[in-house]
Amino acid sequence: MADPTPPAATPAPPASPIPQPALPQRRRIVIVSHSTLFYWWPVWVIGFIMTIISFFGELLAVVPNGTHSQPDILVRVEVKGKKEEAKRDVLVLPEGYAGKDREPRLHIARTKNVGVVFVAILLLVIVITNIPLRGLWSFIVILFILFFTIIFAIMEWWAIIFEWFRFLDIRINMAGYFVISSVLFVLWLFVFLLFDRQIYMVFEPGQLRMRQAIGDAETTYDTTGMTTMKQRGDLFRHWILGIGSGDLIVKTSGANATEIHMNNVLFIGYKHAQIEELLRSREVVAGN
Repeated sequence: MADPTPPAATPAPPASPIPQPALPQRRRIVIVSHSTLFYWWPVWVIGFIMTIISFFGELLAVVPNGTHSQPDILVRVEVKGKKEEAKRDVLVLPEGYAGKDREPRLHIARTKNVGVVFVAILLLVIVITNIPLRGLWSFIVILFILFFTIIFAIMEWWAIIFEWFRFLDIRINMAGYFVISSVLFVLWLFVFLLFDRQIYMVFEPGQLRMRQAIGDAETTYDTTGMTTMKQRGDLFRHWILGIGSGDLIVKTSGANATEIHMNNVLFIGYKHAQIEELLRSREVVAGN
């Protein structure tokens, strides 16, 4: 009796490919130098707030010279759809002026303090952004402010000063706040998102690429022996208005050593730590 035919051998499954390690991503740190216009954000923020306050405030009547107020004048007013006579305080225009085109339509805040606060913030931002006070000078200014505050309180001069400020009446209508804030916000946004980003540094393993002015060609430096330093000693500009911003100083090495300043860098502490780590590390490329 013949032997039975042996069954065909099952082919072995193909061996799975050996996974290759992924190439590490090339690290890059971008540093943008912002203009001093960035520090003007409190002006347009407060301006928009004052716009809302003025909208829910009162109406401003624009009257010619010679207008005077007259109390308790009997006039015809509309009450619940009916015309009635009632006593009201009125403004009496000079002879020859018609009051039909002088209906109050300008929105304005109820209190003069709104305009005083806005102007004070505007002037304060102008001073802070144009008079840098670094390091010890910032603390000296603060100590002087505290010193004079205490002296004025001891001499009881604050009451006299506040009494004088009672006569300071600064008023801006809603349209004024809105126009100033809107134009400043559009300029701030354009400069922050487009204009400032044309002046930059890009740190990569082994090299630094940078552009110091709009329209300039990009310059490349070797990072060997390069050192960096952060400066944010201006308490008012860097910490209060800049929310932790600062200036970055980069020093290259070699025969043509250069010192480069990048002003008004946001989150300078975090980015400087990343730069230092990148300069200490070496680029590792995985082989097959």
